[in-house]
Order: sequence, then C-alpha cells, then structure tokens
Amino acid sequence: MTGGGNGEAHEGDQEVLPVLIEDELEALKKDQLHTRIAALEDKLKDVNTDLSVLAEYRRRAEEYTARSNDLQVAVGNRDGVKRRLDDLRKRRLEEFMEGFNSISIRLKEMYQMITMGGNAELELVDSLDPFSEGILFSVMPPKKSWKNISNLSGGEKTLSSLALVFALHHYKPTPLYVMDEIDAALDFRNVSIVASYIKERTKNAQFIVISLRNNMFELASRLVGVYKVNHMVSFPSLSTLAVQSLRQDHRPRVSPSKTRLI
Repeated sequence: MTGGGNGEAHEGDQEVLPVLIEDELEALKKDQLHTRIAALEDKLKDVNTDLSVLAEYRRRAEEYTARSNDLQVAVGNRDGVKRRLDDLRKRRLEEFMEGFNSISIRLKEMYQMITMGGNAELELVDSLDPFSEGILFSVMPPKKSWKNISNLSGGEKTLSSLALVFALHHYKPTPLYVMDEIDAALDFRNVSIVASYIKERTKNAQFIVISLRNNMFELASRLVGVYKVNHMVSFPSLSTLAVQSLRQDHRPRVSPSKTRLI
C-alpha cells in the first residue's frame, strides 16, 4: 500500500509506513521524524513474538493436506460404489423385466391350455418402479369377466396358481416340486388335464403329488401309499409299470373256438 505526504495506511492492527518521494522527504522535519521513530520503537518493545506459532501452522497445514487427501480417496470410493450400485440396479431391472415379460406370455398360454379358453395376465402396480408395489395377477375364466385372483373360487384359484407354476417352470425349471392335493377342488376333466401336463410337459423335473384322485395318480410313474396298522405307519412303494404288467399277466385268456366244418 502506498501513500503520499504524512498519510498513514493500516491493514488490520499493523501500521504500514508510507512511501515518500524526494520532495516530501525534504519537507519533513527531523524532530517529527525522531519523535515518530521513538514512538515506533516503544511500540515494538511491547510486541511479544511467539515463533512457535510458525511450527504450529506448519503442523496444521500438514494435517489439512492429509485430511484433504483422505477426503478425496473417500469421495472416489463413494463414487465408485455408487456407480456399481447403479449398474446393479439397472441390471436387476433389465433381468426382471425380461423374466416378467416371458412369464406373462407363458402364463397366458398355460391358462388357456388348462381352462380351454380362459385368459390370464400379470400387471405391474408401478411400472416405473416394479419393486416398490408388487404385481397384480388377474384372470378371466371361460365365459366370465376379468377378476383378481383373490376373488376366484377354490377351483379357479387352483387352476390359476398351477398355470403360474407351469409358466415359472418353463422360464426357469426347478428340479423338484411337492404338491399337496392340488386336485381337491378340480373336476374330473381339469384333473386329467393337469395330470397329463405334469406327465408329458415337465419331464425335466420330478413332481411329488399327494392326491386321492384316480385320474391323477394313475399317470404317476411310482405310487407310495401311506397307512397305519397296529399303531405303526407303513408306506409301501409300487411302480405303475409293474401294476400294468401284473394286469396283463392276470388278464383271462380266451382260447380260440373250435369250428367244425360240415
């Protein structure tokens, strides 16, 4: 900071000496200068300079640099994890929608095949965020209107659930299924349809079906009976192929009739 004449400049609590030109120096009086110098010397005597502040400043500067580097590393790690999370969310959505569309198409086919004319569909409650609200399962039984699965009868719920299970099996087969009296609420025709589908279309999986319906367990490859005699539980197993061979062996044979020519 510069000034002329006897002007003074101040920056904070420190007084800055003015810069004078040659003419101004000649105009100054020596007595005033001596008085000024003496005042400044007295002021310097009262100043207590602590040089340890410089060491503290250097320590704090180094600490700030280290903390700043740590912050940059943490921010970089955070951004990397965030990008990975966004990629995983995007991948999850793409794979889910691919499976959802495939299962929806297969569900229509399965339900139409089982009911011979009905229709079914899966619908996202929130299409923008499929994982927030869930999925609606609606069906239209033959000659009826669209209904939510919760409003169907027992037999209609069974057929709808089986159609969804078969659609899921077509998309991602599971090696083992256990079904407990799934045919209890079905009529004879629907039991035959479900049993035939399990036998013919799902040969890449094993089904354990608990059933009391003849047209269901007659198509099984093996029968296991469970009963209790004399306070003991027994569960004999029998192959249906063996039963069929026994039936053929015990079938009455008809000898060819003797004819008499006249």
